[in-house]
Parts: sequence; C-alpha cells; structure tokens
Amino acid sequence: MSLPAVVTTERLTLPLWTAAEVADLVAGRRREGWHRDFPREDDRDAATMFHEGDPWGPRSIVRGATVLGSIGFFGPPDPAGPGGGVPETEVGYGLVEEARGWGFATEALRALLAEADAAGVRIRASVLPGNRPSIRVLAKCGFTELRGSDEDGQLVMARPLPR
Repeated sequence: MSLPAVVTTERLTLPLWTAAEVADLVAGRRREGWHRDFPREDDRDAATMFHEGDPWGPRSIVRGATVLGSIGFFGPPDPAGPGGGVPETEVGYGLVEEARGWGFATEALRALLAEADAAGVRIRASVLPGNRPSIRVLAKCGFTELRGSDEDGQLVMARPLPR
C-alpha cells in the first residue's frame, strides 16, 4: 500500500514533506514559497508525524509556487482497522485563512482520497463539532459514517470505500 510522492489536481500540487522542510518548520525558519501565515500551529503538529519516506505522512498544499497549508494521513493504515478488517487511517488538513473558501481543501482531500481508494484503504477524520467549514469539506468528500466523538470531543467521521 503506497501512495505517490506527489499528487496533483487541476489547481494544486500535494508533495510529501522532506526532512529539510520539517526541520525548518519545527525550528521556525521561513522558506521561500511559504505563505506569510504558514506554518500554522496545526502544520507544526503535523510535523510530529513525519517519518522520512512515509507516503502516508504530511504533505504541502501548494497553489502555483505558494504553500497554503498541509494535508496528510496520520501514518500508515492500520491493517485491521476499526471498520471490520479493512485497512484504515486518519486524515487531517488545514489552510491559511486567506486560502479558505476557494475549494482548495475539498480539492486536495478528494485527490488524496482517490489514492487511498486505489490502495484499498478506508479513511476517517476527526473534527470539532463547531467547525462547520471542515464538516462541509468532509461531507462533500463522502464522509457519511458518524462514529461518535473521541476523547477530545471531536466528531469522528469515516468514508466508506467505493465499491
């Protein structure tokens, strides 16, 4: 079960992070091409899940030459998965405020979901109940199964694998 190092959409490029990018992100160093509001706290949190060469790790959301946010899985799929033996992992994503409302999160998520579908992996996501924009993104991307809430009070939603 592997994913490409770079996933592309009509408007976006989603490259896996490199060790050098993660080092700069964690150290608070700026890189050319990063939006002035990148990285956000969530991006720094995603850096803790980075493992060199892991295709299920964090990626940049890039429009043109500008990094607008991050998206990625929280590690390789659990082979047993909580959904009845189907491999499953969690996805997270986020954009700088200026990039919100343009459909970039939906476009990026759909592209990664297509790759996960091809690998036969079911995807879940956790979202705060009051985060209506993110809930809309998940709904547009087919997250129809509500599993309740996690220990942090976030809704846990899953997306069934297409038949």
